[in-house]
Amino acid sequence: MATENTVAIIGGSGLYELDGLKDIEELRVTTPFGAPSDAVIRGRLGETTLLFLPRHGRGHRVPPHLINYRANIFALKLLGAQQLVSVSAVGSLRAEIRPGDMVIVDQFIDLTRKRANTFFDDAGVVAHVGLADPTDPALRAALSEAVVRAGKKPHDGGTYVCIEGPQFSTRAESHLYRSFGAHVIGMTNMPEARLAREAELPYASLAMATDYDCWHESEEAVTVEAVVAVLHQNVDLARQVVRHLAERLPDPSLSPSSRALENTIITAHNHIPDETRELLAPLIGKYFPAE
Repeated sequence: MATENTVAIIGGSGLYELDGLKDIEELRVTTPFGAPSDAVIRGRLGETTLLFLPRHGRGHRVPPHLINYRANIFALKLLGAQQLVSVSAVGSLRAEIRPGDMVIVDQFIDLTRKRANTFFDDAGVVAHVGLADPTDPALRAALSEAVVRAGKKPHDGGTYVCIEGPQFSTRAESHLYRSFGAHVIGMTNMPEARLAREAELPYASLAMATDYDCWHESEEAVTVEAVVAVLHQNVDLARQVVRHLAERLPDPSLSPSSRALENTIITAHNHIPDETRELLAPLIGKYFPAE
């Protein structure tokens, strides 16, 4: 375990209201990709620095398909994040994952269509970053332990299918996703996980099931009211999980994700524009320093 660590939490705005959180400050960040969803809240819990970013903005103002995922991840990287934990609401695609259950996701199926999903877009540098295992095993294990310490047994492992939204699935789509072997469905963890890997941030996802997706025909079709009711029940538990996680974080420097860009940038050094090296310095600076 590292003696000092900075962990970023992306989730609901209530999560930064933690007992014992000290030196709290609100930070407005500008990135080359625009503004993140909201100000970042920074505080300390023991030896750990926590960065909190409400994914949809405070008051839930930004729909999932319009979130500036690149700005969110880049801002957290700029502020010193060393690893990243997502907390998000999902629908269950499996009978054994009941509303109120928590799933420690380990895989994703990305069905989003309109989202900017890479930092290496048109900046004059090409990188092909591996994503076979999109979540970090050590961070995932620490997150699972934190859920147990908070008094709940999580589902350890599961595939999250990410749809564009903002509409929920049709019943036929829901059955199709079940045939993929997916366990939960949501609208926000992609391209978040992809960008975290490009930013060399070990990533883990705590998915909180709020309902059965509409495949479950013995249940009423999902409604926003039902989702919000379970979400409110989970807020306090999520705060406890974050607090326990902060006490026992793995050392991010031991994660392969912390070196994810190594040997993946295939553009010749002398062909990378100076402005690109400057623009992406927080990501590629250790490999291609600005001249």
